[in-house]
Amino acid sequence: MPIDFWRQRKYDGACQGQYSSLVDFLISKMLRSSSLIAPVMLMTALCGCANMKPAALQSEQFLSSGSHVQSFPGTPERTCEAARRALLSQGYVIGDSTESLVKGRKYFQPETDTHTQIEFHVVCAPNSEGSNSTTVFANAVRDRYSLRKSSNSASLGVGAIGSISLPFGSSDDALVKVGTETIPSKQFYSQFFELVERYLDPVTSIPAQS
Repeated sequence: MPIDFWRQRKYDGACQGQYSSLVDFLISKMLRSSSLIAPVMLMTALCGCANMKPAALQSEQFLSSGSHVQSFPGTPERTCEAARRALLSQGYVIGDSTESLVKGRKYFQPETDTHTQIEFHVVCAPNSEGSNSTTVFANAVRDRYSLRKSSNSASLGVGAIGSISLPFGSSDDALVKVGTETIPSKQFYSQFFELVERYLDPVTSIPAQS
């Protein structure tokens, strides 16, 4: 088979890391040798590429309980208000805030050419009727950006010669997103729920009518 066929199979299999280097090595061996051993080894490597899955997806599961959920006494309105105050106390900028939903965002710049922001989502859902309790679902998404610089050279038209690019010009800086992930840390959400409980007003019992 032509070499281009094997190169295309490499990209289709989404080879990464050592598998990618191995495939490149075997392709170069095929170019220098007429032996059938290299194609067989190449097919084996490509099968390994096709079976590769990201580690994060392999560990992803749906469980009955997790670090993103916790129940509190009171109504969704009171609970979401406590969540809003908890986010405000940590420097989050509140975008949306309703009786059942709160969204906040916080910005970081760990280095001069990198930028990180966390978008926090809170949903307050009432439990069974008469329970006077609310379940809070929380998740935070972290976006990472990197500063990319691109220089634009100036062009000067010179008669019949055409245009000549000169070494001076302008430089444009732009933030480019390089990664997005849901924060998985159980401690991160536990600290948030502790703050929610601190800002939650005590539930006052309604006296029974005789």
